[in-house]
Amino acid sequence: MIITLTPNPSVDRTVFIDELPRGTVIRSSRSRSEPSGKGVNVALALRAHHHDVVAVLPVGGSVGTQLVEMLRDADVAHLTVPIAGDVRSNISLVEPDGTVTKVNERGPELDGAEVEALITAALKDTHDVTWLAGCGSLPAGVPTDLYARLTAEARRHGIRIAIDSSGPALRAALAAGPDLVKPNVHELAEVVGHDLQTVGDVVDAAERLREQGARTVLASLGADGAVLVDDRGALHAEAPVANVVSAVGAGDALLAGFLSAGGTGHEALRAALTWAAAAVQHEGTLFSGADPECTVTFHAEIARERRLVEPVTRA
Repeated sequence: MIITLTPNPSVDRTVFIDELPRGTVIRSSRSRSEPSGKGVNVALALRAHHHDVVAVLPVGGSVGTQLVEMLRDADVAHLTVPIAGDVRSNISLVEPDGTVTKVNERGPELDGAEVEALITAALKDTHDVTWLAGCGSLPAGVPTDLYARLTAEARRHGIRIAIDSSGPALRAALAAGPDLVKPNVHELAEVVGHDLQTVGDVVDAAERLREQGARTVLASLGADGAVLVDDRGALHAEAPVANVVSAVGAGDALLAGFLSAGGTGHEALRAALTWAAAAVQHEGTLFSGADPECTVTFHAEIARERRLVEPVTRA
């Protein structure tokens, strides 16, 4: 059993357009709405592959009601914490080449009692739980040490914990010693405070996060695949995709695949990339499962000087 905690879930509306010129009226070719938020996306991917998962999330307002109905329709087990505020709605504008422009609402403000209820709900039943994943941004009112506290509580219950967040929330969690963190290349650059231009830069940055407390770092690199850094060293692997439909939720599918295969080592990285490759070939976050014929290429040695397809340069 895997539990996901999403402090700031959403209903995501994906609108498909021919192009995105500013200051004009744009007509969509079609659109769709889905349950979302990082931990929700992880849960959707796990359920699509028939893994036991429970999504823990705050719910309030009409959008919250819609979100719960969507989770039921997707057959995702969930544990909700009532809140006074409204769950957010996000919009993704998808162009034909797969470029995604996202407009994310800030989300509700949670009070102290609601935050405590979220932590309690995530640890309500730890029987047969293999991983707890704390995922996504923190809404207003939630202290930046939420994931650090969650990590400490998970350790007290003997549960492995993965954190997929960014900025201050990720920095605070590192000191608590999570078993796994999964930043994307931009989040990784933000934490270490410098540009990442090559695969070697990514490996060095991941080692910095390990020095700060993370046991394992799974860094998603988009078209460059992923880098896994743990006590055994560094692995770099890729699963090339000829036709990218949408990158929405690909990093969440990567984390879900990794956890589904035990959350450590070569085979977990293979599953992670296979699931991520499946995700980018589907619209949105609801997909039927990974292609068992997907080719994952492992690099025997890290090509440290290899430049990233999309190098990260700070503004």
